Amino acid sequence: MAELAVDKHVKYILAVEKNKDSFESVVMDHLRMNGAYWGLTALDLLGKLDSVNVDEVISWILKCQHESGGFSGNIGHDPHILYTLSAVQVLALFNKLDVLDIDKVATYITGLQNEDGSFSGDMWGEVDTRFSYIAICCLSILCCLDKINVEKAVSYILSCKNLDGGFGCTPGGESHAGQSIFLLCGSSCSYGISALC
Repeated sequence: MAELAVDKHVKYILAVEKNKDSFESVVMDHLRMNGAYWGLTALDLLGKLDSVNVDEVISWILKCQHESGGFSGNIGHDPHILYTLSAVQVLALFNKLDVLDIDKVATYITGLQNEDGSFSGDMWGEVDTRFSYIAICCLSILCCLDKINVEKAVSYILSCKNLDGGFGCTPGGESHAGQSIFLLCGSSCSYGISALC
């Protein structure tokens, strides 16, 4: 069996980050925070996280934070709970959570919890069970799960479970593997993280 071509993978990941003028890069500009998370975790798994300039990455991440406490996918875009989780995960990967005003980030996330326990992704109000996972995961990493109504969050998630055992985006929504894997795997992962707090 052939060995993994680590150097080629590292070269590719670093090249993607530097190529900001291609059509693909321009149309995906608003997703850069997620791309950073996936690229950096891949480098970490390859044992090559030291191939990036940590200070540059952290500086860029902090420029994506809004006054609300949430993070956008890139500079100049709106904040969203998804990009906020990616920013927090990258900072945790570098063991740099201390650069955050944790209360400010937690306040942004808790402000997205709705009366029924669900979470909106941003100020525009779209609700999705993935956002529940994201909120719980992010607050777990920040050791702030006590800032939301966990009981209502769990109740809402359970209301999205269907007869086939899968979960939909909202109550009565079609079961989807993406929703189910987030909720089933994510809950045990995030509660494991919160046990460290």
